[in-house]
Amino acid sequence: MRYAFIEAEKANEDVAWMCERLGVSASGFYAWRKRAPSTRAKKDEQLKVRIKASFEASRKTYGSPRVLEDLREDGERLGRNRVIRLMQEEGLQARVRKRFKCTTMSDHDQTVADNVLDREFEAAAPNQRWVGDTTEMLTAGGGKFYLAAIVDLYSRFCVGWAVSAVNDRHLTMRALEAAIRRRCPSAGLLHHSDQGSTYASEDCQDLLAANGITCSMSRRGNCLDNAAMESWFSTVKFELGETFESIHRAKEQLFDYIEVFYNQRRRHSTLDYVSPARYERERATENQMAA
Repeated sequence: MRYAFIEAEKANEDVAWMCERLGVSASGFYAWRKRAPSTRAKKDEQLKVRIKASFEASRKTYGSPRVLEDLREDGERLGRNRVIRLMQEEGLQARVRKRFKCTTMSDHDQTVADNVLDREFEAAAPNQRWVGDTTEMLTAGGGKFYLAAIVDLYSRFCVGWAVSAVNDRHLTMRALEAAIRRRCPSAGLLHHSDQGSTYASEDCQDLLAANGITCSMSRRGNCLDNAAMESWFSTVKFELGETFESIHRAKEQLFDYIEVFYNQRRRHSTLDYVSPARYERERATENQMAA
């Protein structure tokens, strides 16, 4: 470590002076410089390249657990502590996530549904339990727009989403319609949301009923009843951001993040660090083989 420190600082300080202060010989330092790097040191340098590639491919959002899974999937056998050390040496660090904030507006006189989901944020198969919500986004000029999304609790796959400058029932229904077109769910699906007026609206309720979907709503003012959806929005804002150049640009970036990265590639901690799409494919294959 002392020789490494001298090597790093030799452009700023006299080598002989540093050797004397650190209690080593100058001849020992120069002999150390001539020695070839160890096999482990060479391997570390190779790993750093692959670690940085994984970090960059994740849009600089992956911490050591997900980077480690990328490396192991490529055949590398190593521990997390080594990945942590190499990431620290390269200055690669994922940002710290902010806790989500509740933004539900449920001050209306429309009929609300019971909390059928009851915080059971897991499902045994696709299209059994969906959660939906809407969140506020910003434009660089100070304007606002809204993102409505629906996530399947089976795999955390975002099955439908929509963007609008207005937070109304049309926005939530567009996200729901997109999800229905994509998944073609059978009757009996449970759709859970907050008590917002957009979800409680007659049009939205008619759309759910027409497709045989059971409606469930969080208790008034209790955002933890829809914590899985709040967490999903927190992930989007943490990894992509919540301020965009324009709504048009936001739609492009959200498509790239949700459809290209999140659904298809991003490793999810609740899915044993595989992506939602891969999780569904692997479970479908397992079920076919077991049949």
